[in-house]
Amino acid sequence: MQKHDPALDALLDLDGLILVVDPEGGHWVKFVVTKVLPTSEKPHGMDYSLSLHGRDGERLVGFDNAHRVGKQKAGEPQDHRHRIRTVKAYEYVDAAKLLADFWTEVDAVLKERGVRT
Repeated sequence: MQKHDPALDALLDLDGLILVVDPEGGHWVKFVVTKVLPTSEKPHGMDYSLSLHGRDGERLVGFDNAHRVGKQKAGEPQDHRHRIRTVKAYEYVDAAKLLADFWTEVDAVLKERGVRT
């Protein structure tokens, strides 16, 4: 039996939330998080997609667990992160770390785009 992750409840509460993080530049974040039965594809008991988008809707940052990535395309689906046009495996630890890592990437991309200093 998996240990209860208290931050998971907070993450699940974000489901469907869209936040404008840069009104002038049009950057926004979107949270899609639903509880599911744990499987080999989604062992954390959730289906998630956390993403940062630009004015045109292009996904600039994304963390999710829905598909196979990189050289693993022939293997099992795994947690991963998107950054602009790259996809890399992501080592899920817990919901709190997922949120922290997501916001770290969001801040980094916004800084690169001159939105934040």
